[in-house]
Amino acid sequence: STQSTWETRSLGSTAMLVALRSQLARAGLAAYVVPTADPHQSEYVAERFKRRAALSGFTGSAGTAVVTADRALLWTDGRYFLQAEKQLSAEWTLMRSGMAEVPTVETWLKTNLDETAVVGIDPFVISIDGQKTLAACQRTLAYPEHNLVDLVWSDMPAMPTDKVFVLPDKYTGQSAASKLSDLRASMQKHSVGAFVVSALDQIAWLLNLRGSDVEFNPVFHAYCLVTPADATLYVDERKLQPPELQHLSDIGVRVLPYETPGPVSRPSVIDSLAELAASAQTVWMDTRASFALYRCLPAERVLLARSPIEMAKAKKNAVELQGMRDCHIRDGAALLSFLAWLEERARAGDRTITEYSAAEELERFRRQQALFFSLSFDSISATGPNAAIIHYKPEPATAAVIDFNNLYLIDSGGQYWDGTTDVTRTVHLGTNDVSEEVRRAYTLVLKGYLQLAMAVFPAGTTGYQLDLLARTPLWTAALDYRHGTGHGVGSFLNVHEGPHGISSHVHSNAVALEVGMTTSDEPGFYKDGEFGIRIESILAVQPFQSGFGGKEFMHFENLTVCPIQTKLVLKSLLSAEEVRVLNAYNHYCASTLAPLVAPSVQAYLARETEPI
Repeated sequence: STQSTWETRSLGSTAMLVALRSQLARAGLAAYVVPTADPHQSEYVAERFKRRAALSGFTGSAGTAVVTADRALLWTDGRYFLQAEKQLSAEWTLMRSGMAEVPTVETWLKTNLDETAVVGIDPFVISIDGQKTLAACQRTLAYPEHNLVDLVWSDMPAMPTDKVFVLPDKYTGQSAASKLSDLRASMQKHSVGAFVVSALDQIAWLLNLRGSDVEFNPVFHAYCLVTPADATLYVDERKLQPPELQHLSDIGVRVLPYETPGPVSRPSVIDSLAELAASAQTVWMDTRASFALYRCLPAERVLLARSPIEMAKAKKNAVELQGMRDCHIRDGAALLSFLAWLEERARAGDRTITEYSAAEELERFRRQQALFFSLSFDSISATGPNAAIIHYKPEPATAAVIDFNNLYLIDSGGQYWDGTTDVTRTVHLGTNDVSEEVRRAYTLVLKGYLQLAMAVFPAGTTGYQLDLLARTPLWTAALDYRHGTGHGVGSFLNVHEGPHGISSHVHSNAVALEVGMTTSDEPGFYKDGEFGIRIESILAVQPFQSGFGGKEFMHFENLTVCPIQTKLVLKSLLSAEEVRVLNAYNHYCASTLAPLVAPSVQAYLARETEPI
């Protein structure tokens, strides 16, 4: 059966929708907006903050719900159209963001609500930028004291209380004291008296701490307020043990509770901001901080600008880059061992392996690797038509049995103490012939992947400019894909990291690529109901040479170490240089991984890396 995991019925509750509508009426609201975010504007959120998923039943990582007295709508992007179609019940209307004729949330509100209508939202779960965008609906915005979804979510999970731990300098390459000193230098340059850090990965990076409050993301719920003289971490103190308290004390950071107790608990940082409001100091906030924080201060006393921590975190130092190289080699050995095992099962005619059990087996191989901490996201293990669902997640009850006569796509990654991985390989493990259509699509995706990996570009180039390299081969055949081409990757942090990215969205034009940044390279092609192809490796930006006009040029170092299957390649579609780069890469994978894997895996590796 190729029944997809998304054919499980909506998890959203009709009762919850009815109850939310009565809260709307009580609060005098015409509409209530429910984004995906938590109070830290995280991409991936703890169970406690999965309000939009609880309400709508749609579990994808991106989307916004809008509920009125008689409508329930959900906006999401192209990665999730198929999933949302299957998860939303009949009460919900799917709004396919980015498609022609589909209005944005604010345009829909403006068009469909009376001019006197009031739109409600929790100010903690919308960013300062997001609030500005929403205000374009030209309707009054209201910020009820309680999040209205919380009032109707009967089994809302508790806040996580997992322990926080210190990440030693031998992995970070820079002490927390030094990072705080760099931040204070930036603050002095901008003449500000305080800096609010609300993004969880920025707090973890700044203080060299890690946690596990959000599945797959080694972060913990906290705020941090830094002034020239001191710093405060607002965190649930139960998460800190003596070594962590000592670490914070050593770097001059005091600890206050994350939330104030009371009928309406709220982040304690709000009280500190209220105190700052009474002083004459300017406070620096990132434009993606929550609007609730911004509301605490007079607008003229807030410096709204990108957090300098984000850029510092994105540009990996020499220690972090070496850690990324090392963990990618170990991770490659795990993925290779898994693919060899899966091929052996295919050759034995095994018809019992499901997408879910395969993902479990891959996790077992990863767990055997040194310094393994957790997966870096839910493995996308997909056979045949399920691979056309870009962010497919197999579930134990509904996962399809892997059909070895069809393509199998595995997109997975690990969190290690010395780095984070994210890799996709699409393979065919059967002995049957593969159609010309599939081989052509695979080769065009590979061609785009190679073109980006081979790029040389001058300083100042953005991912928006480079995105074209990965898409052009597909465009020549009138093909394309509905997702970005590349995202930054953290160093034992979030698998998706900014501020840079490679995509056709104009936001990828905001930040140039710089030496030390990492990015994925992941073009794909998806034919709904039939197959999906994606090839992904992680690249690091490295200096190339000085050139024209004294400009510095850069290129990419490929950090991922796992062969790219060549049996599907139509060699006639590749240039001689592309063939050379592909063969050289596979040869590098063979020589690097052979000493790390079992003899049976070495035989598979030798076959997979024969030059074409």
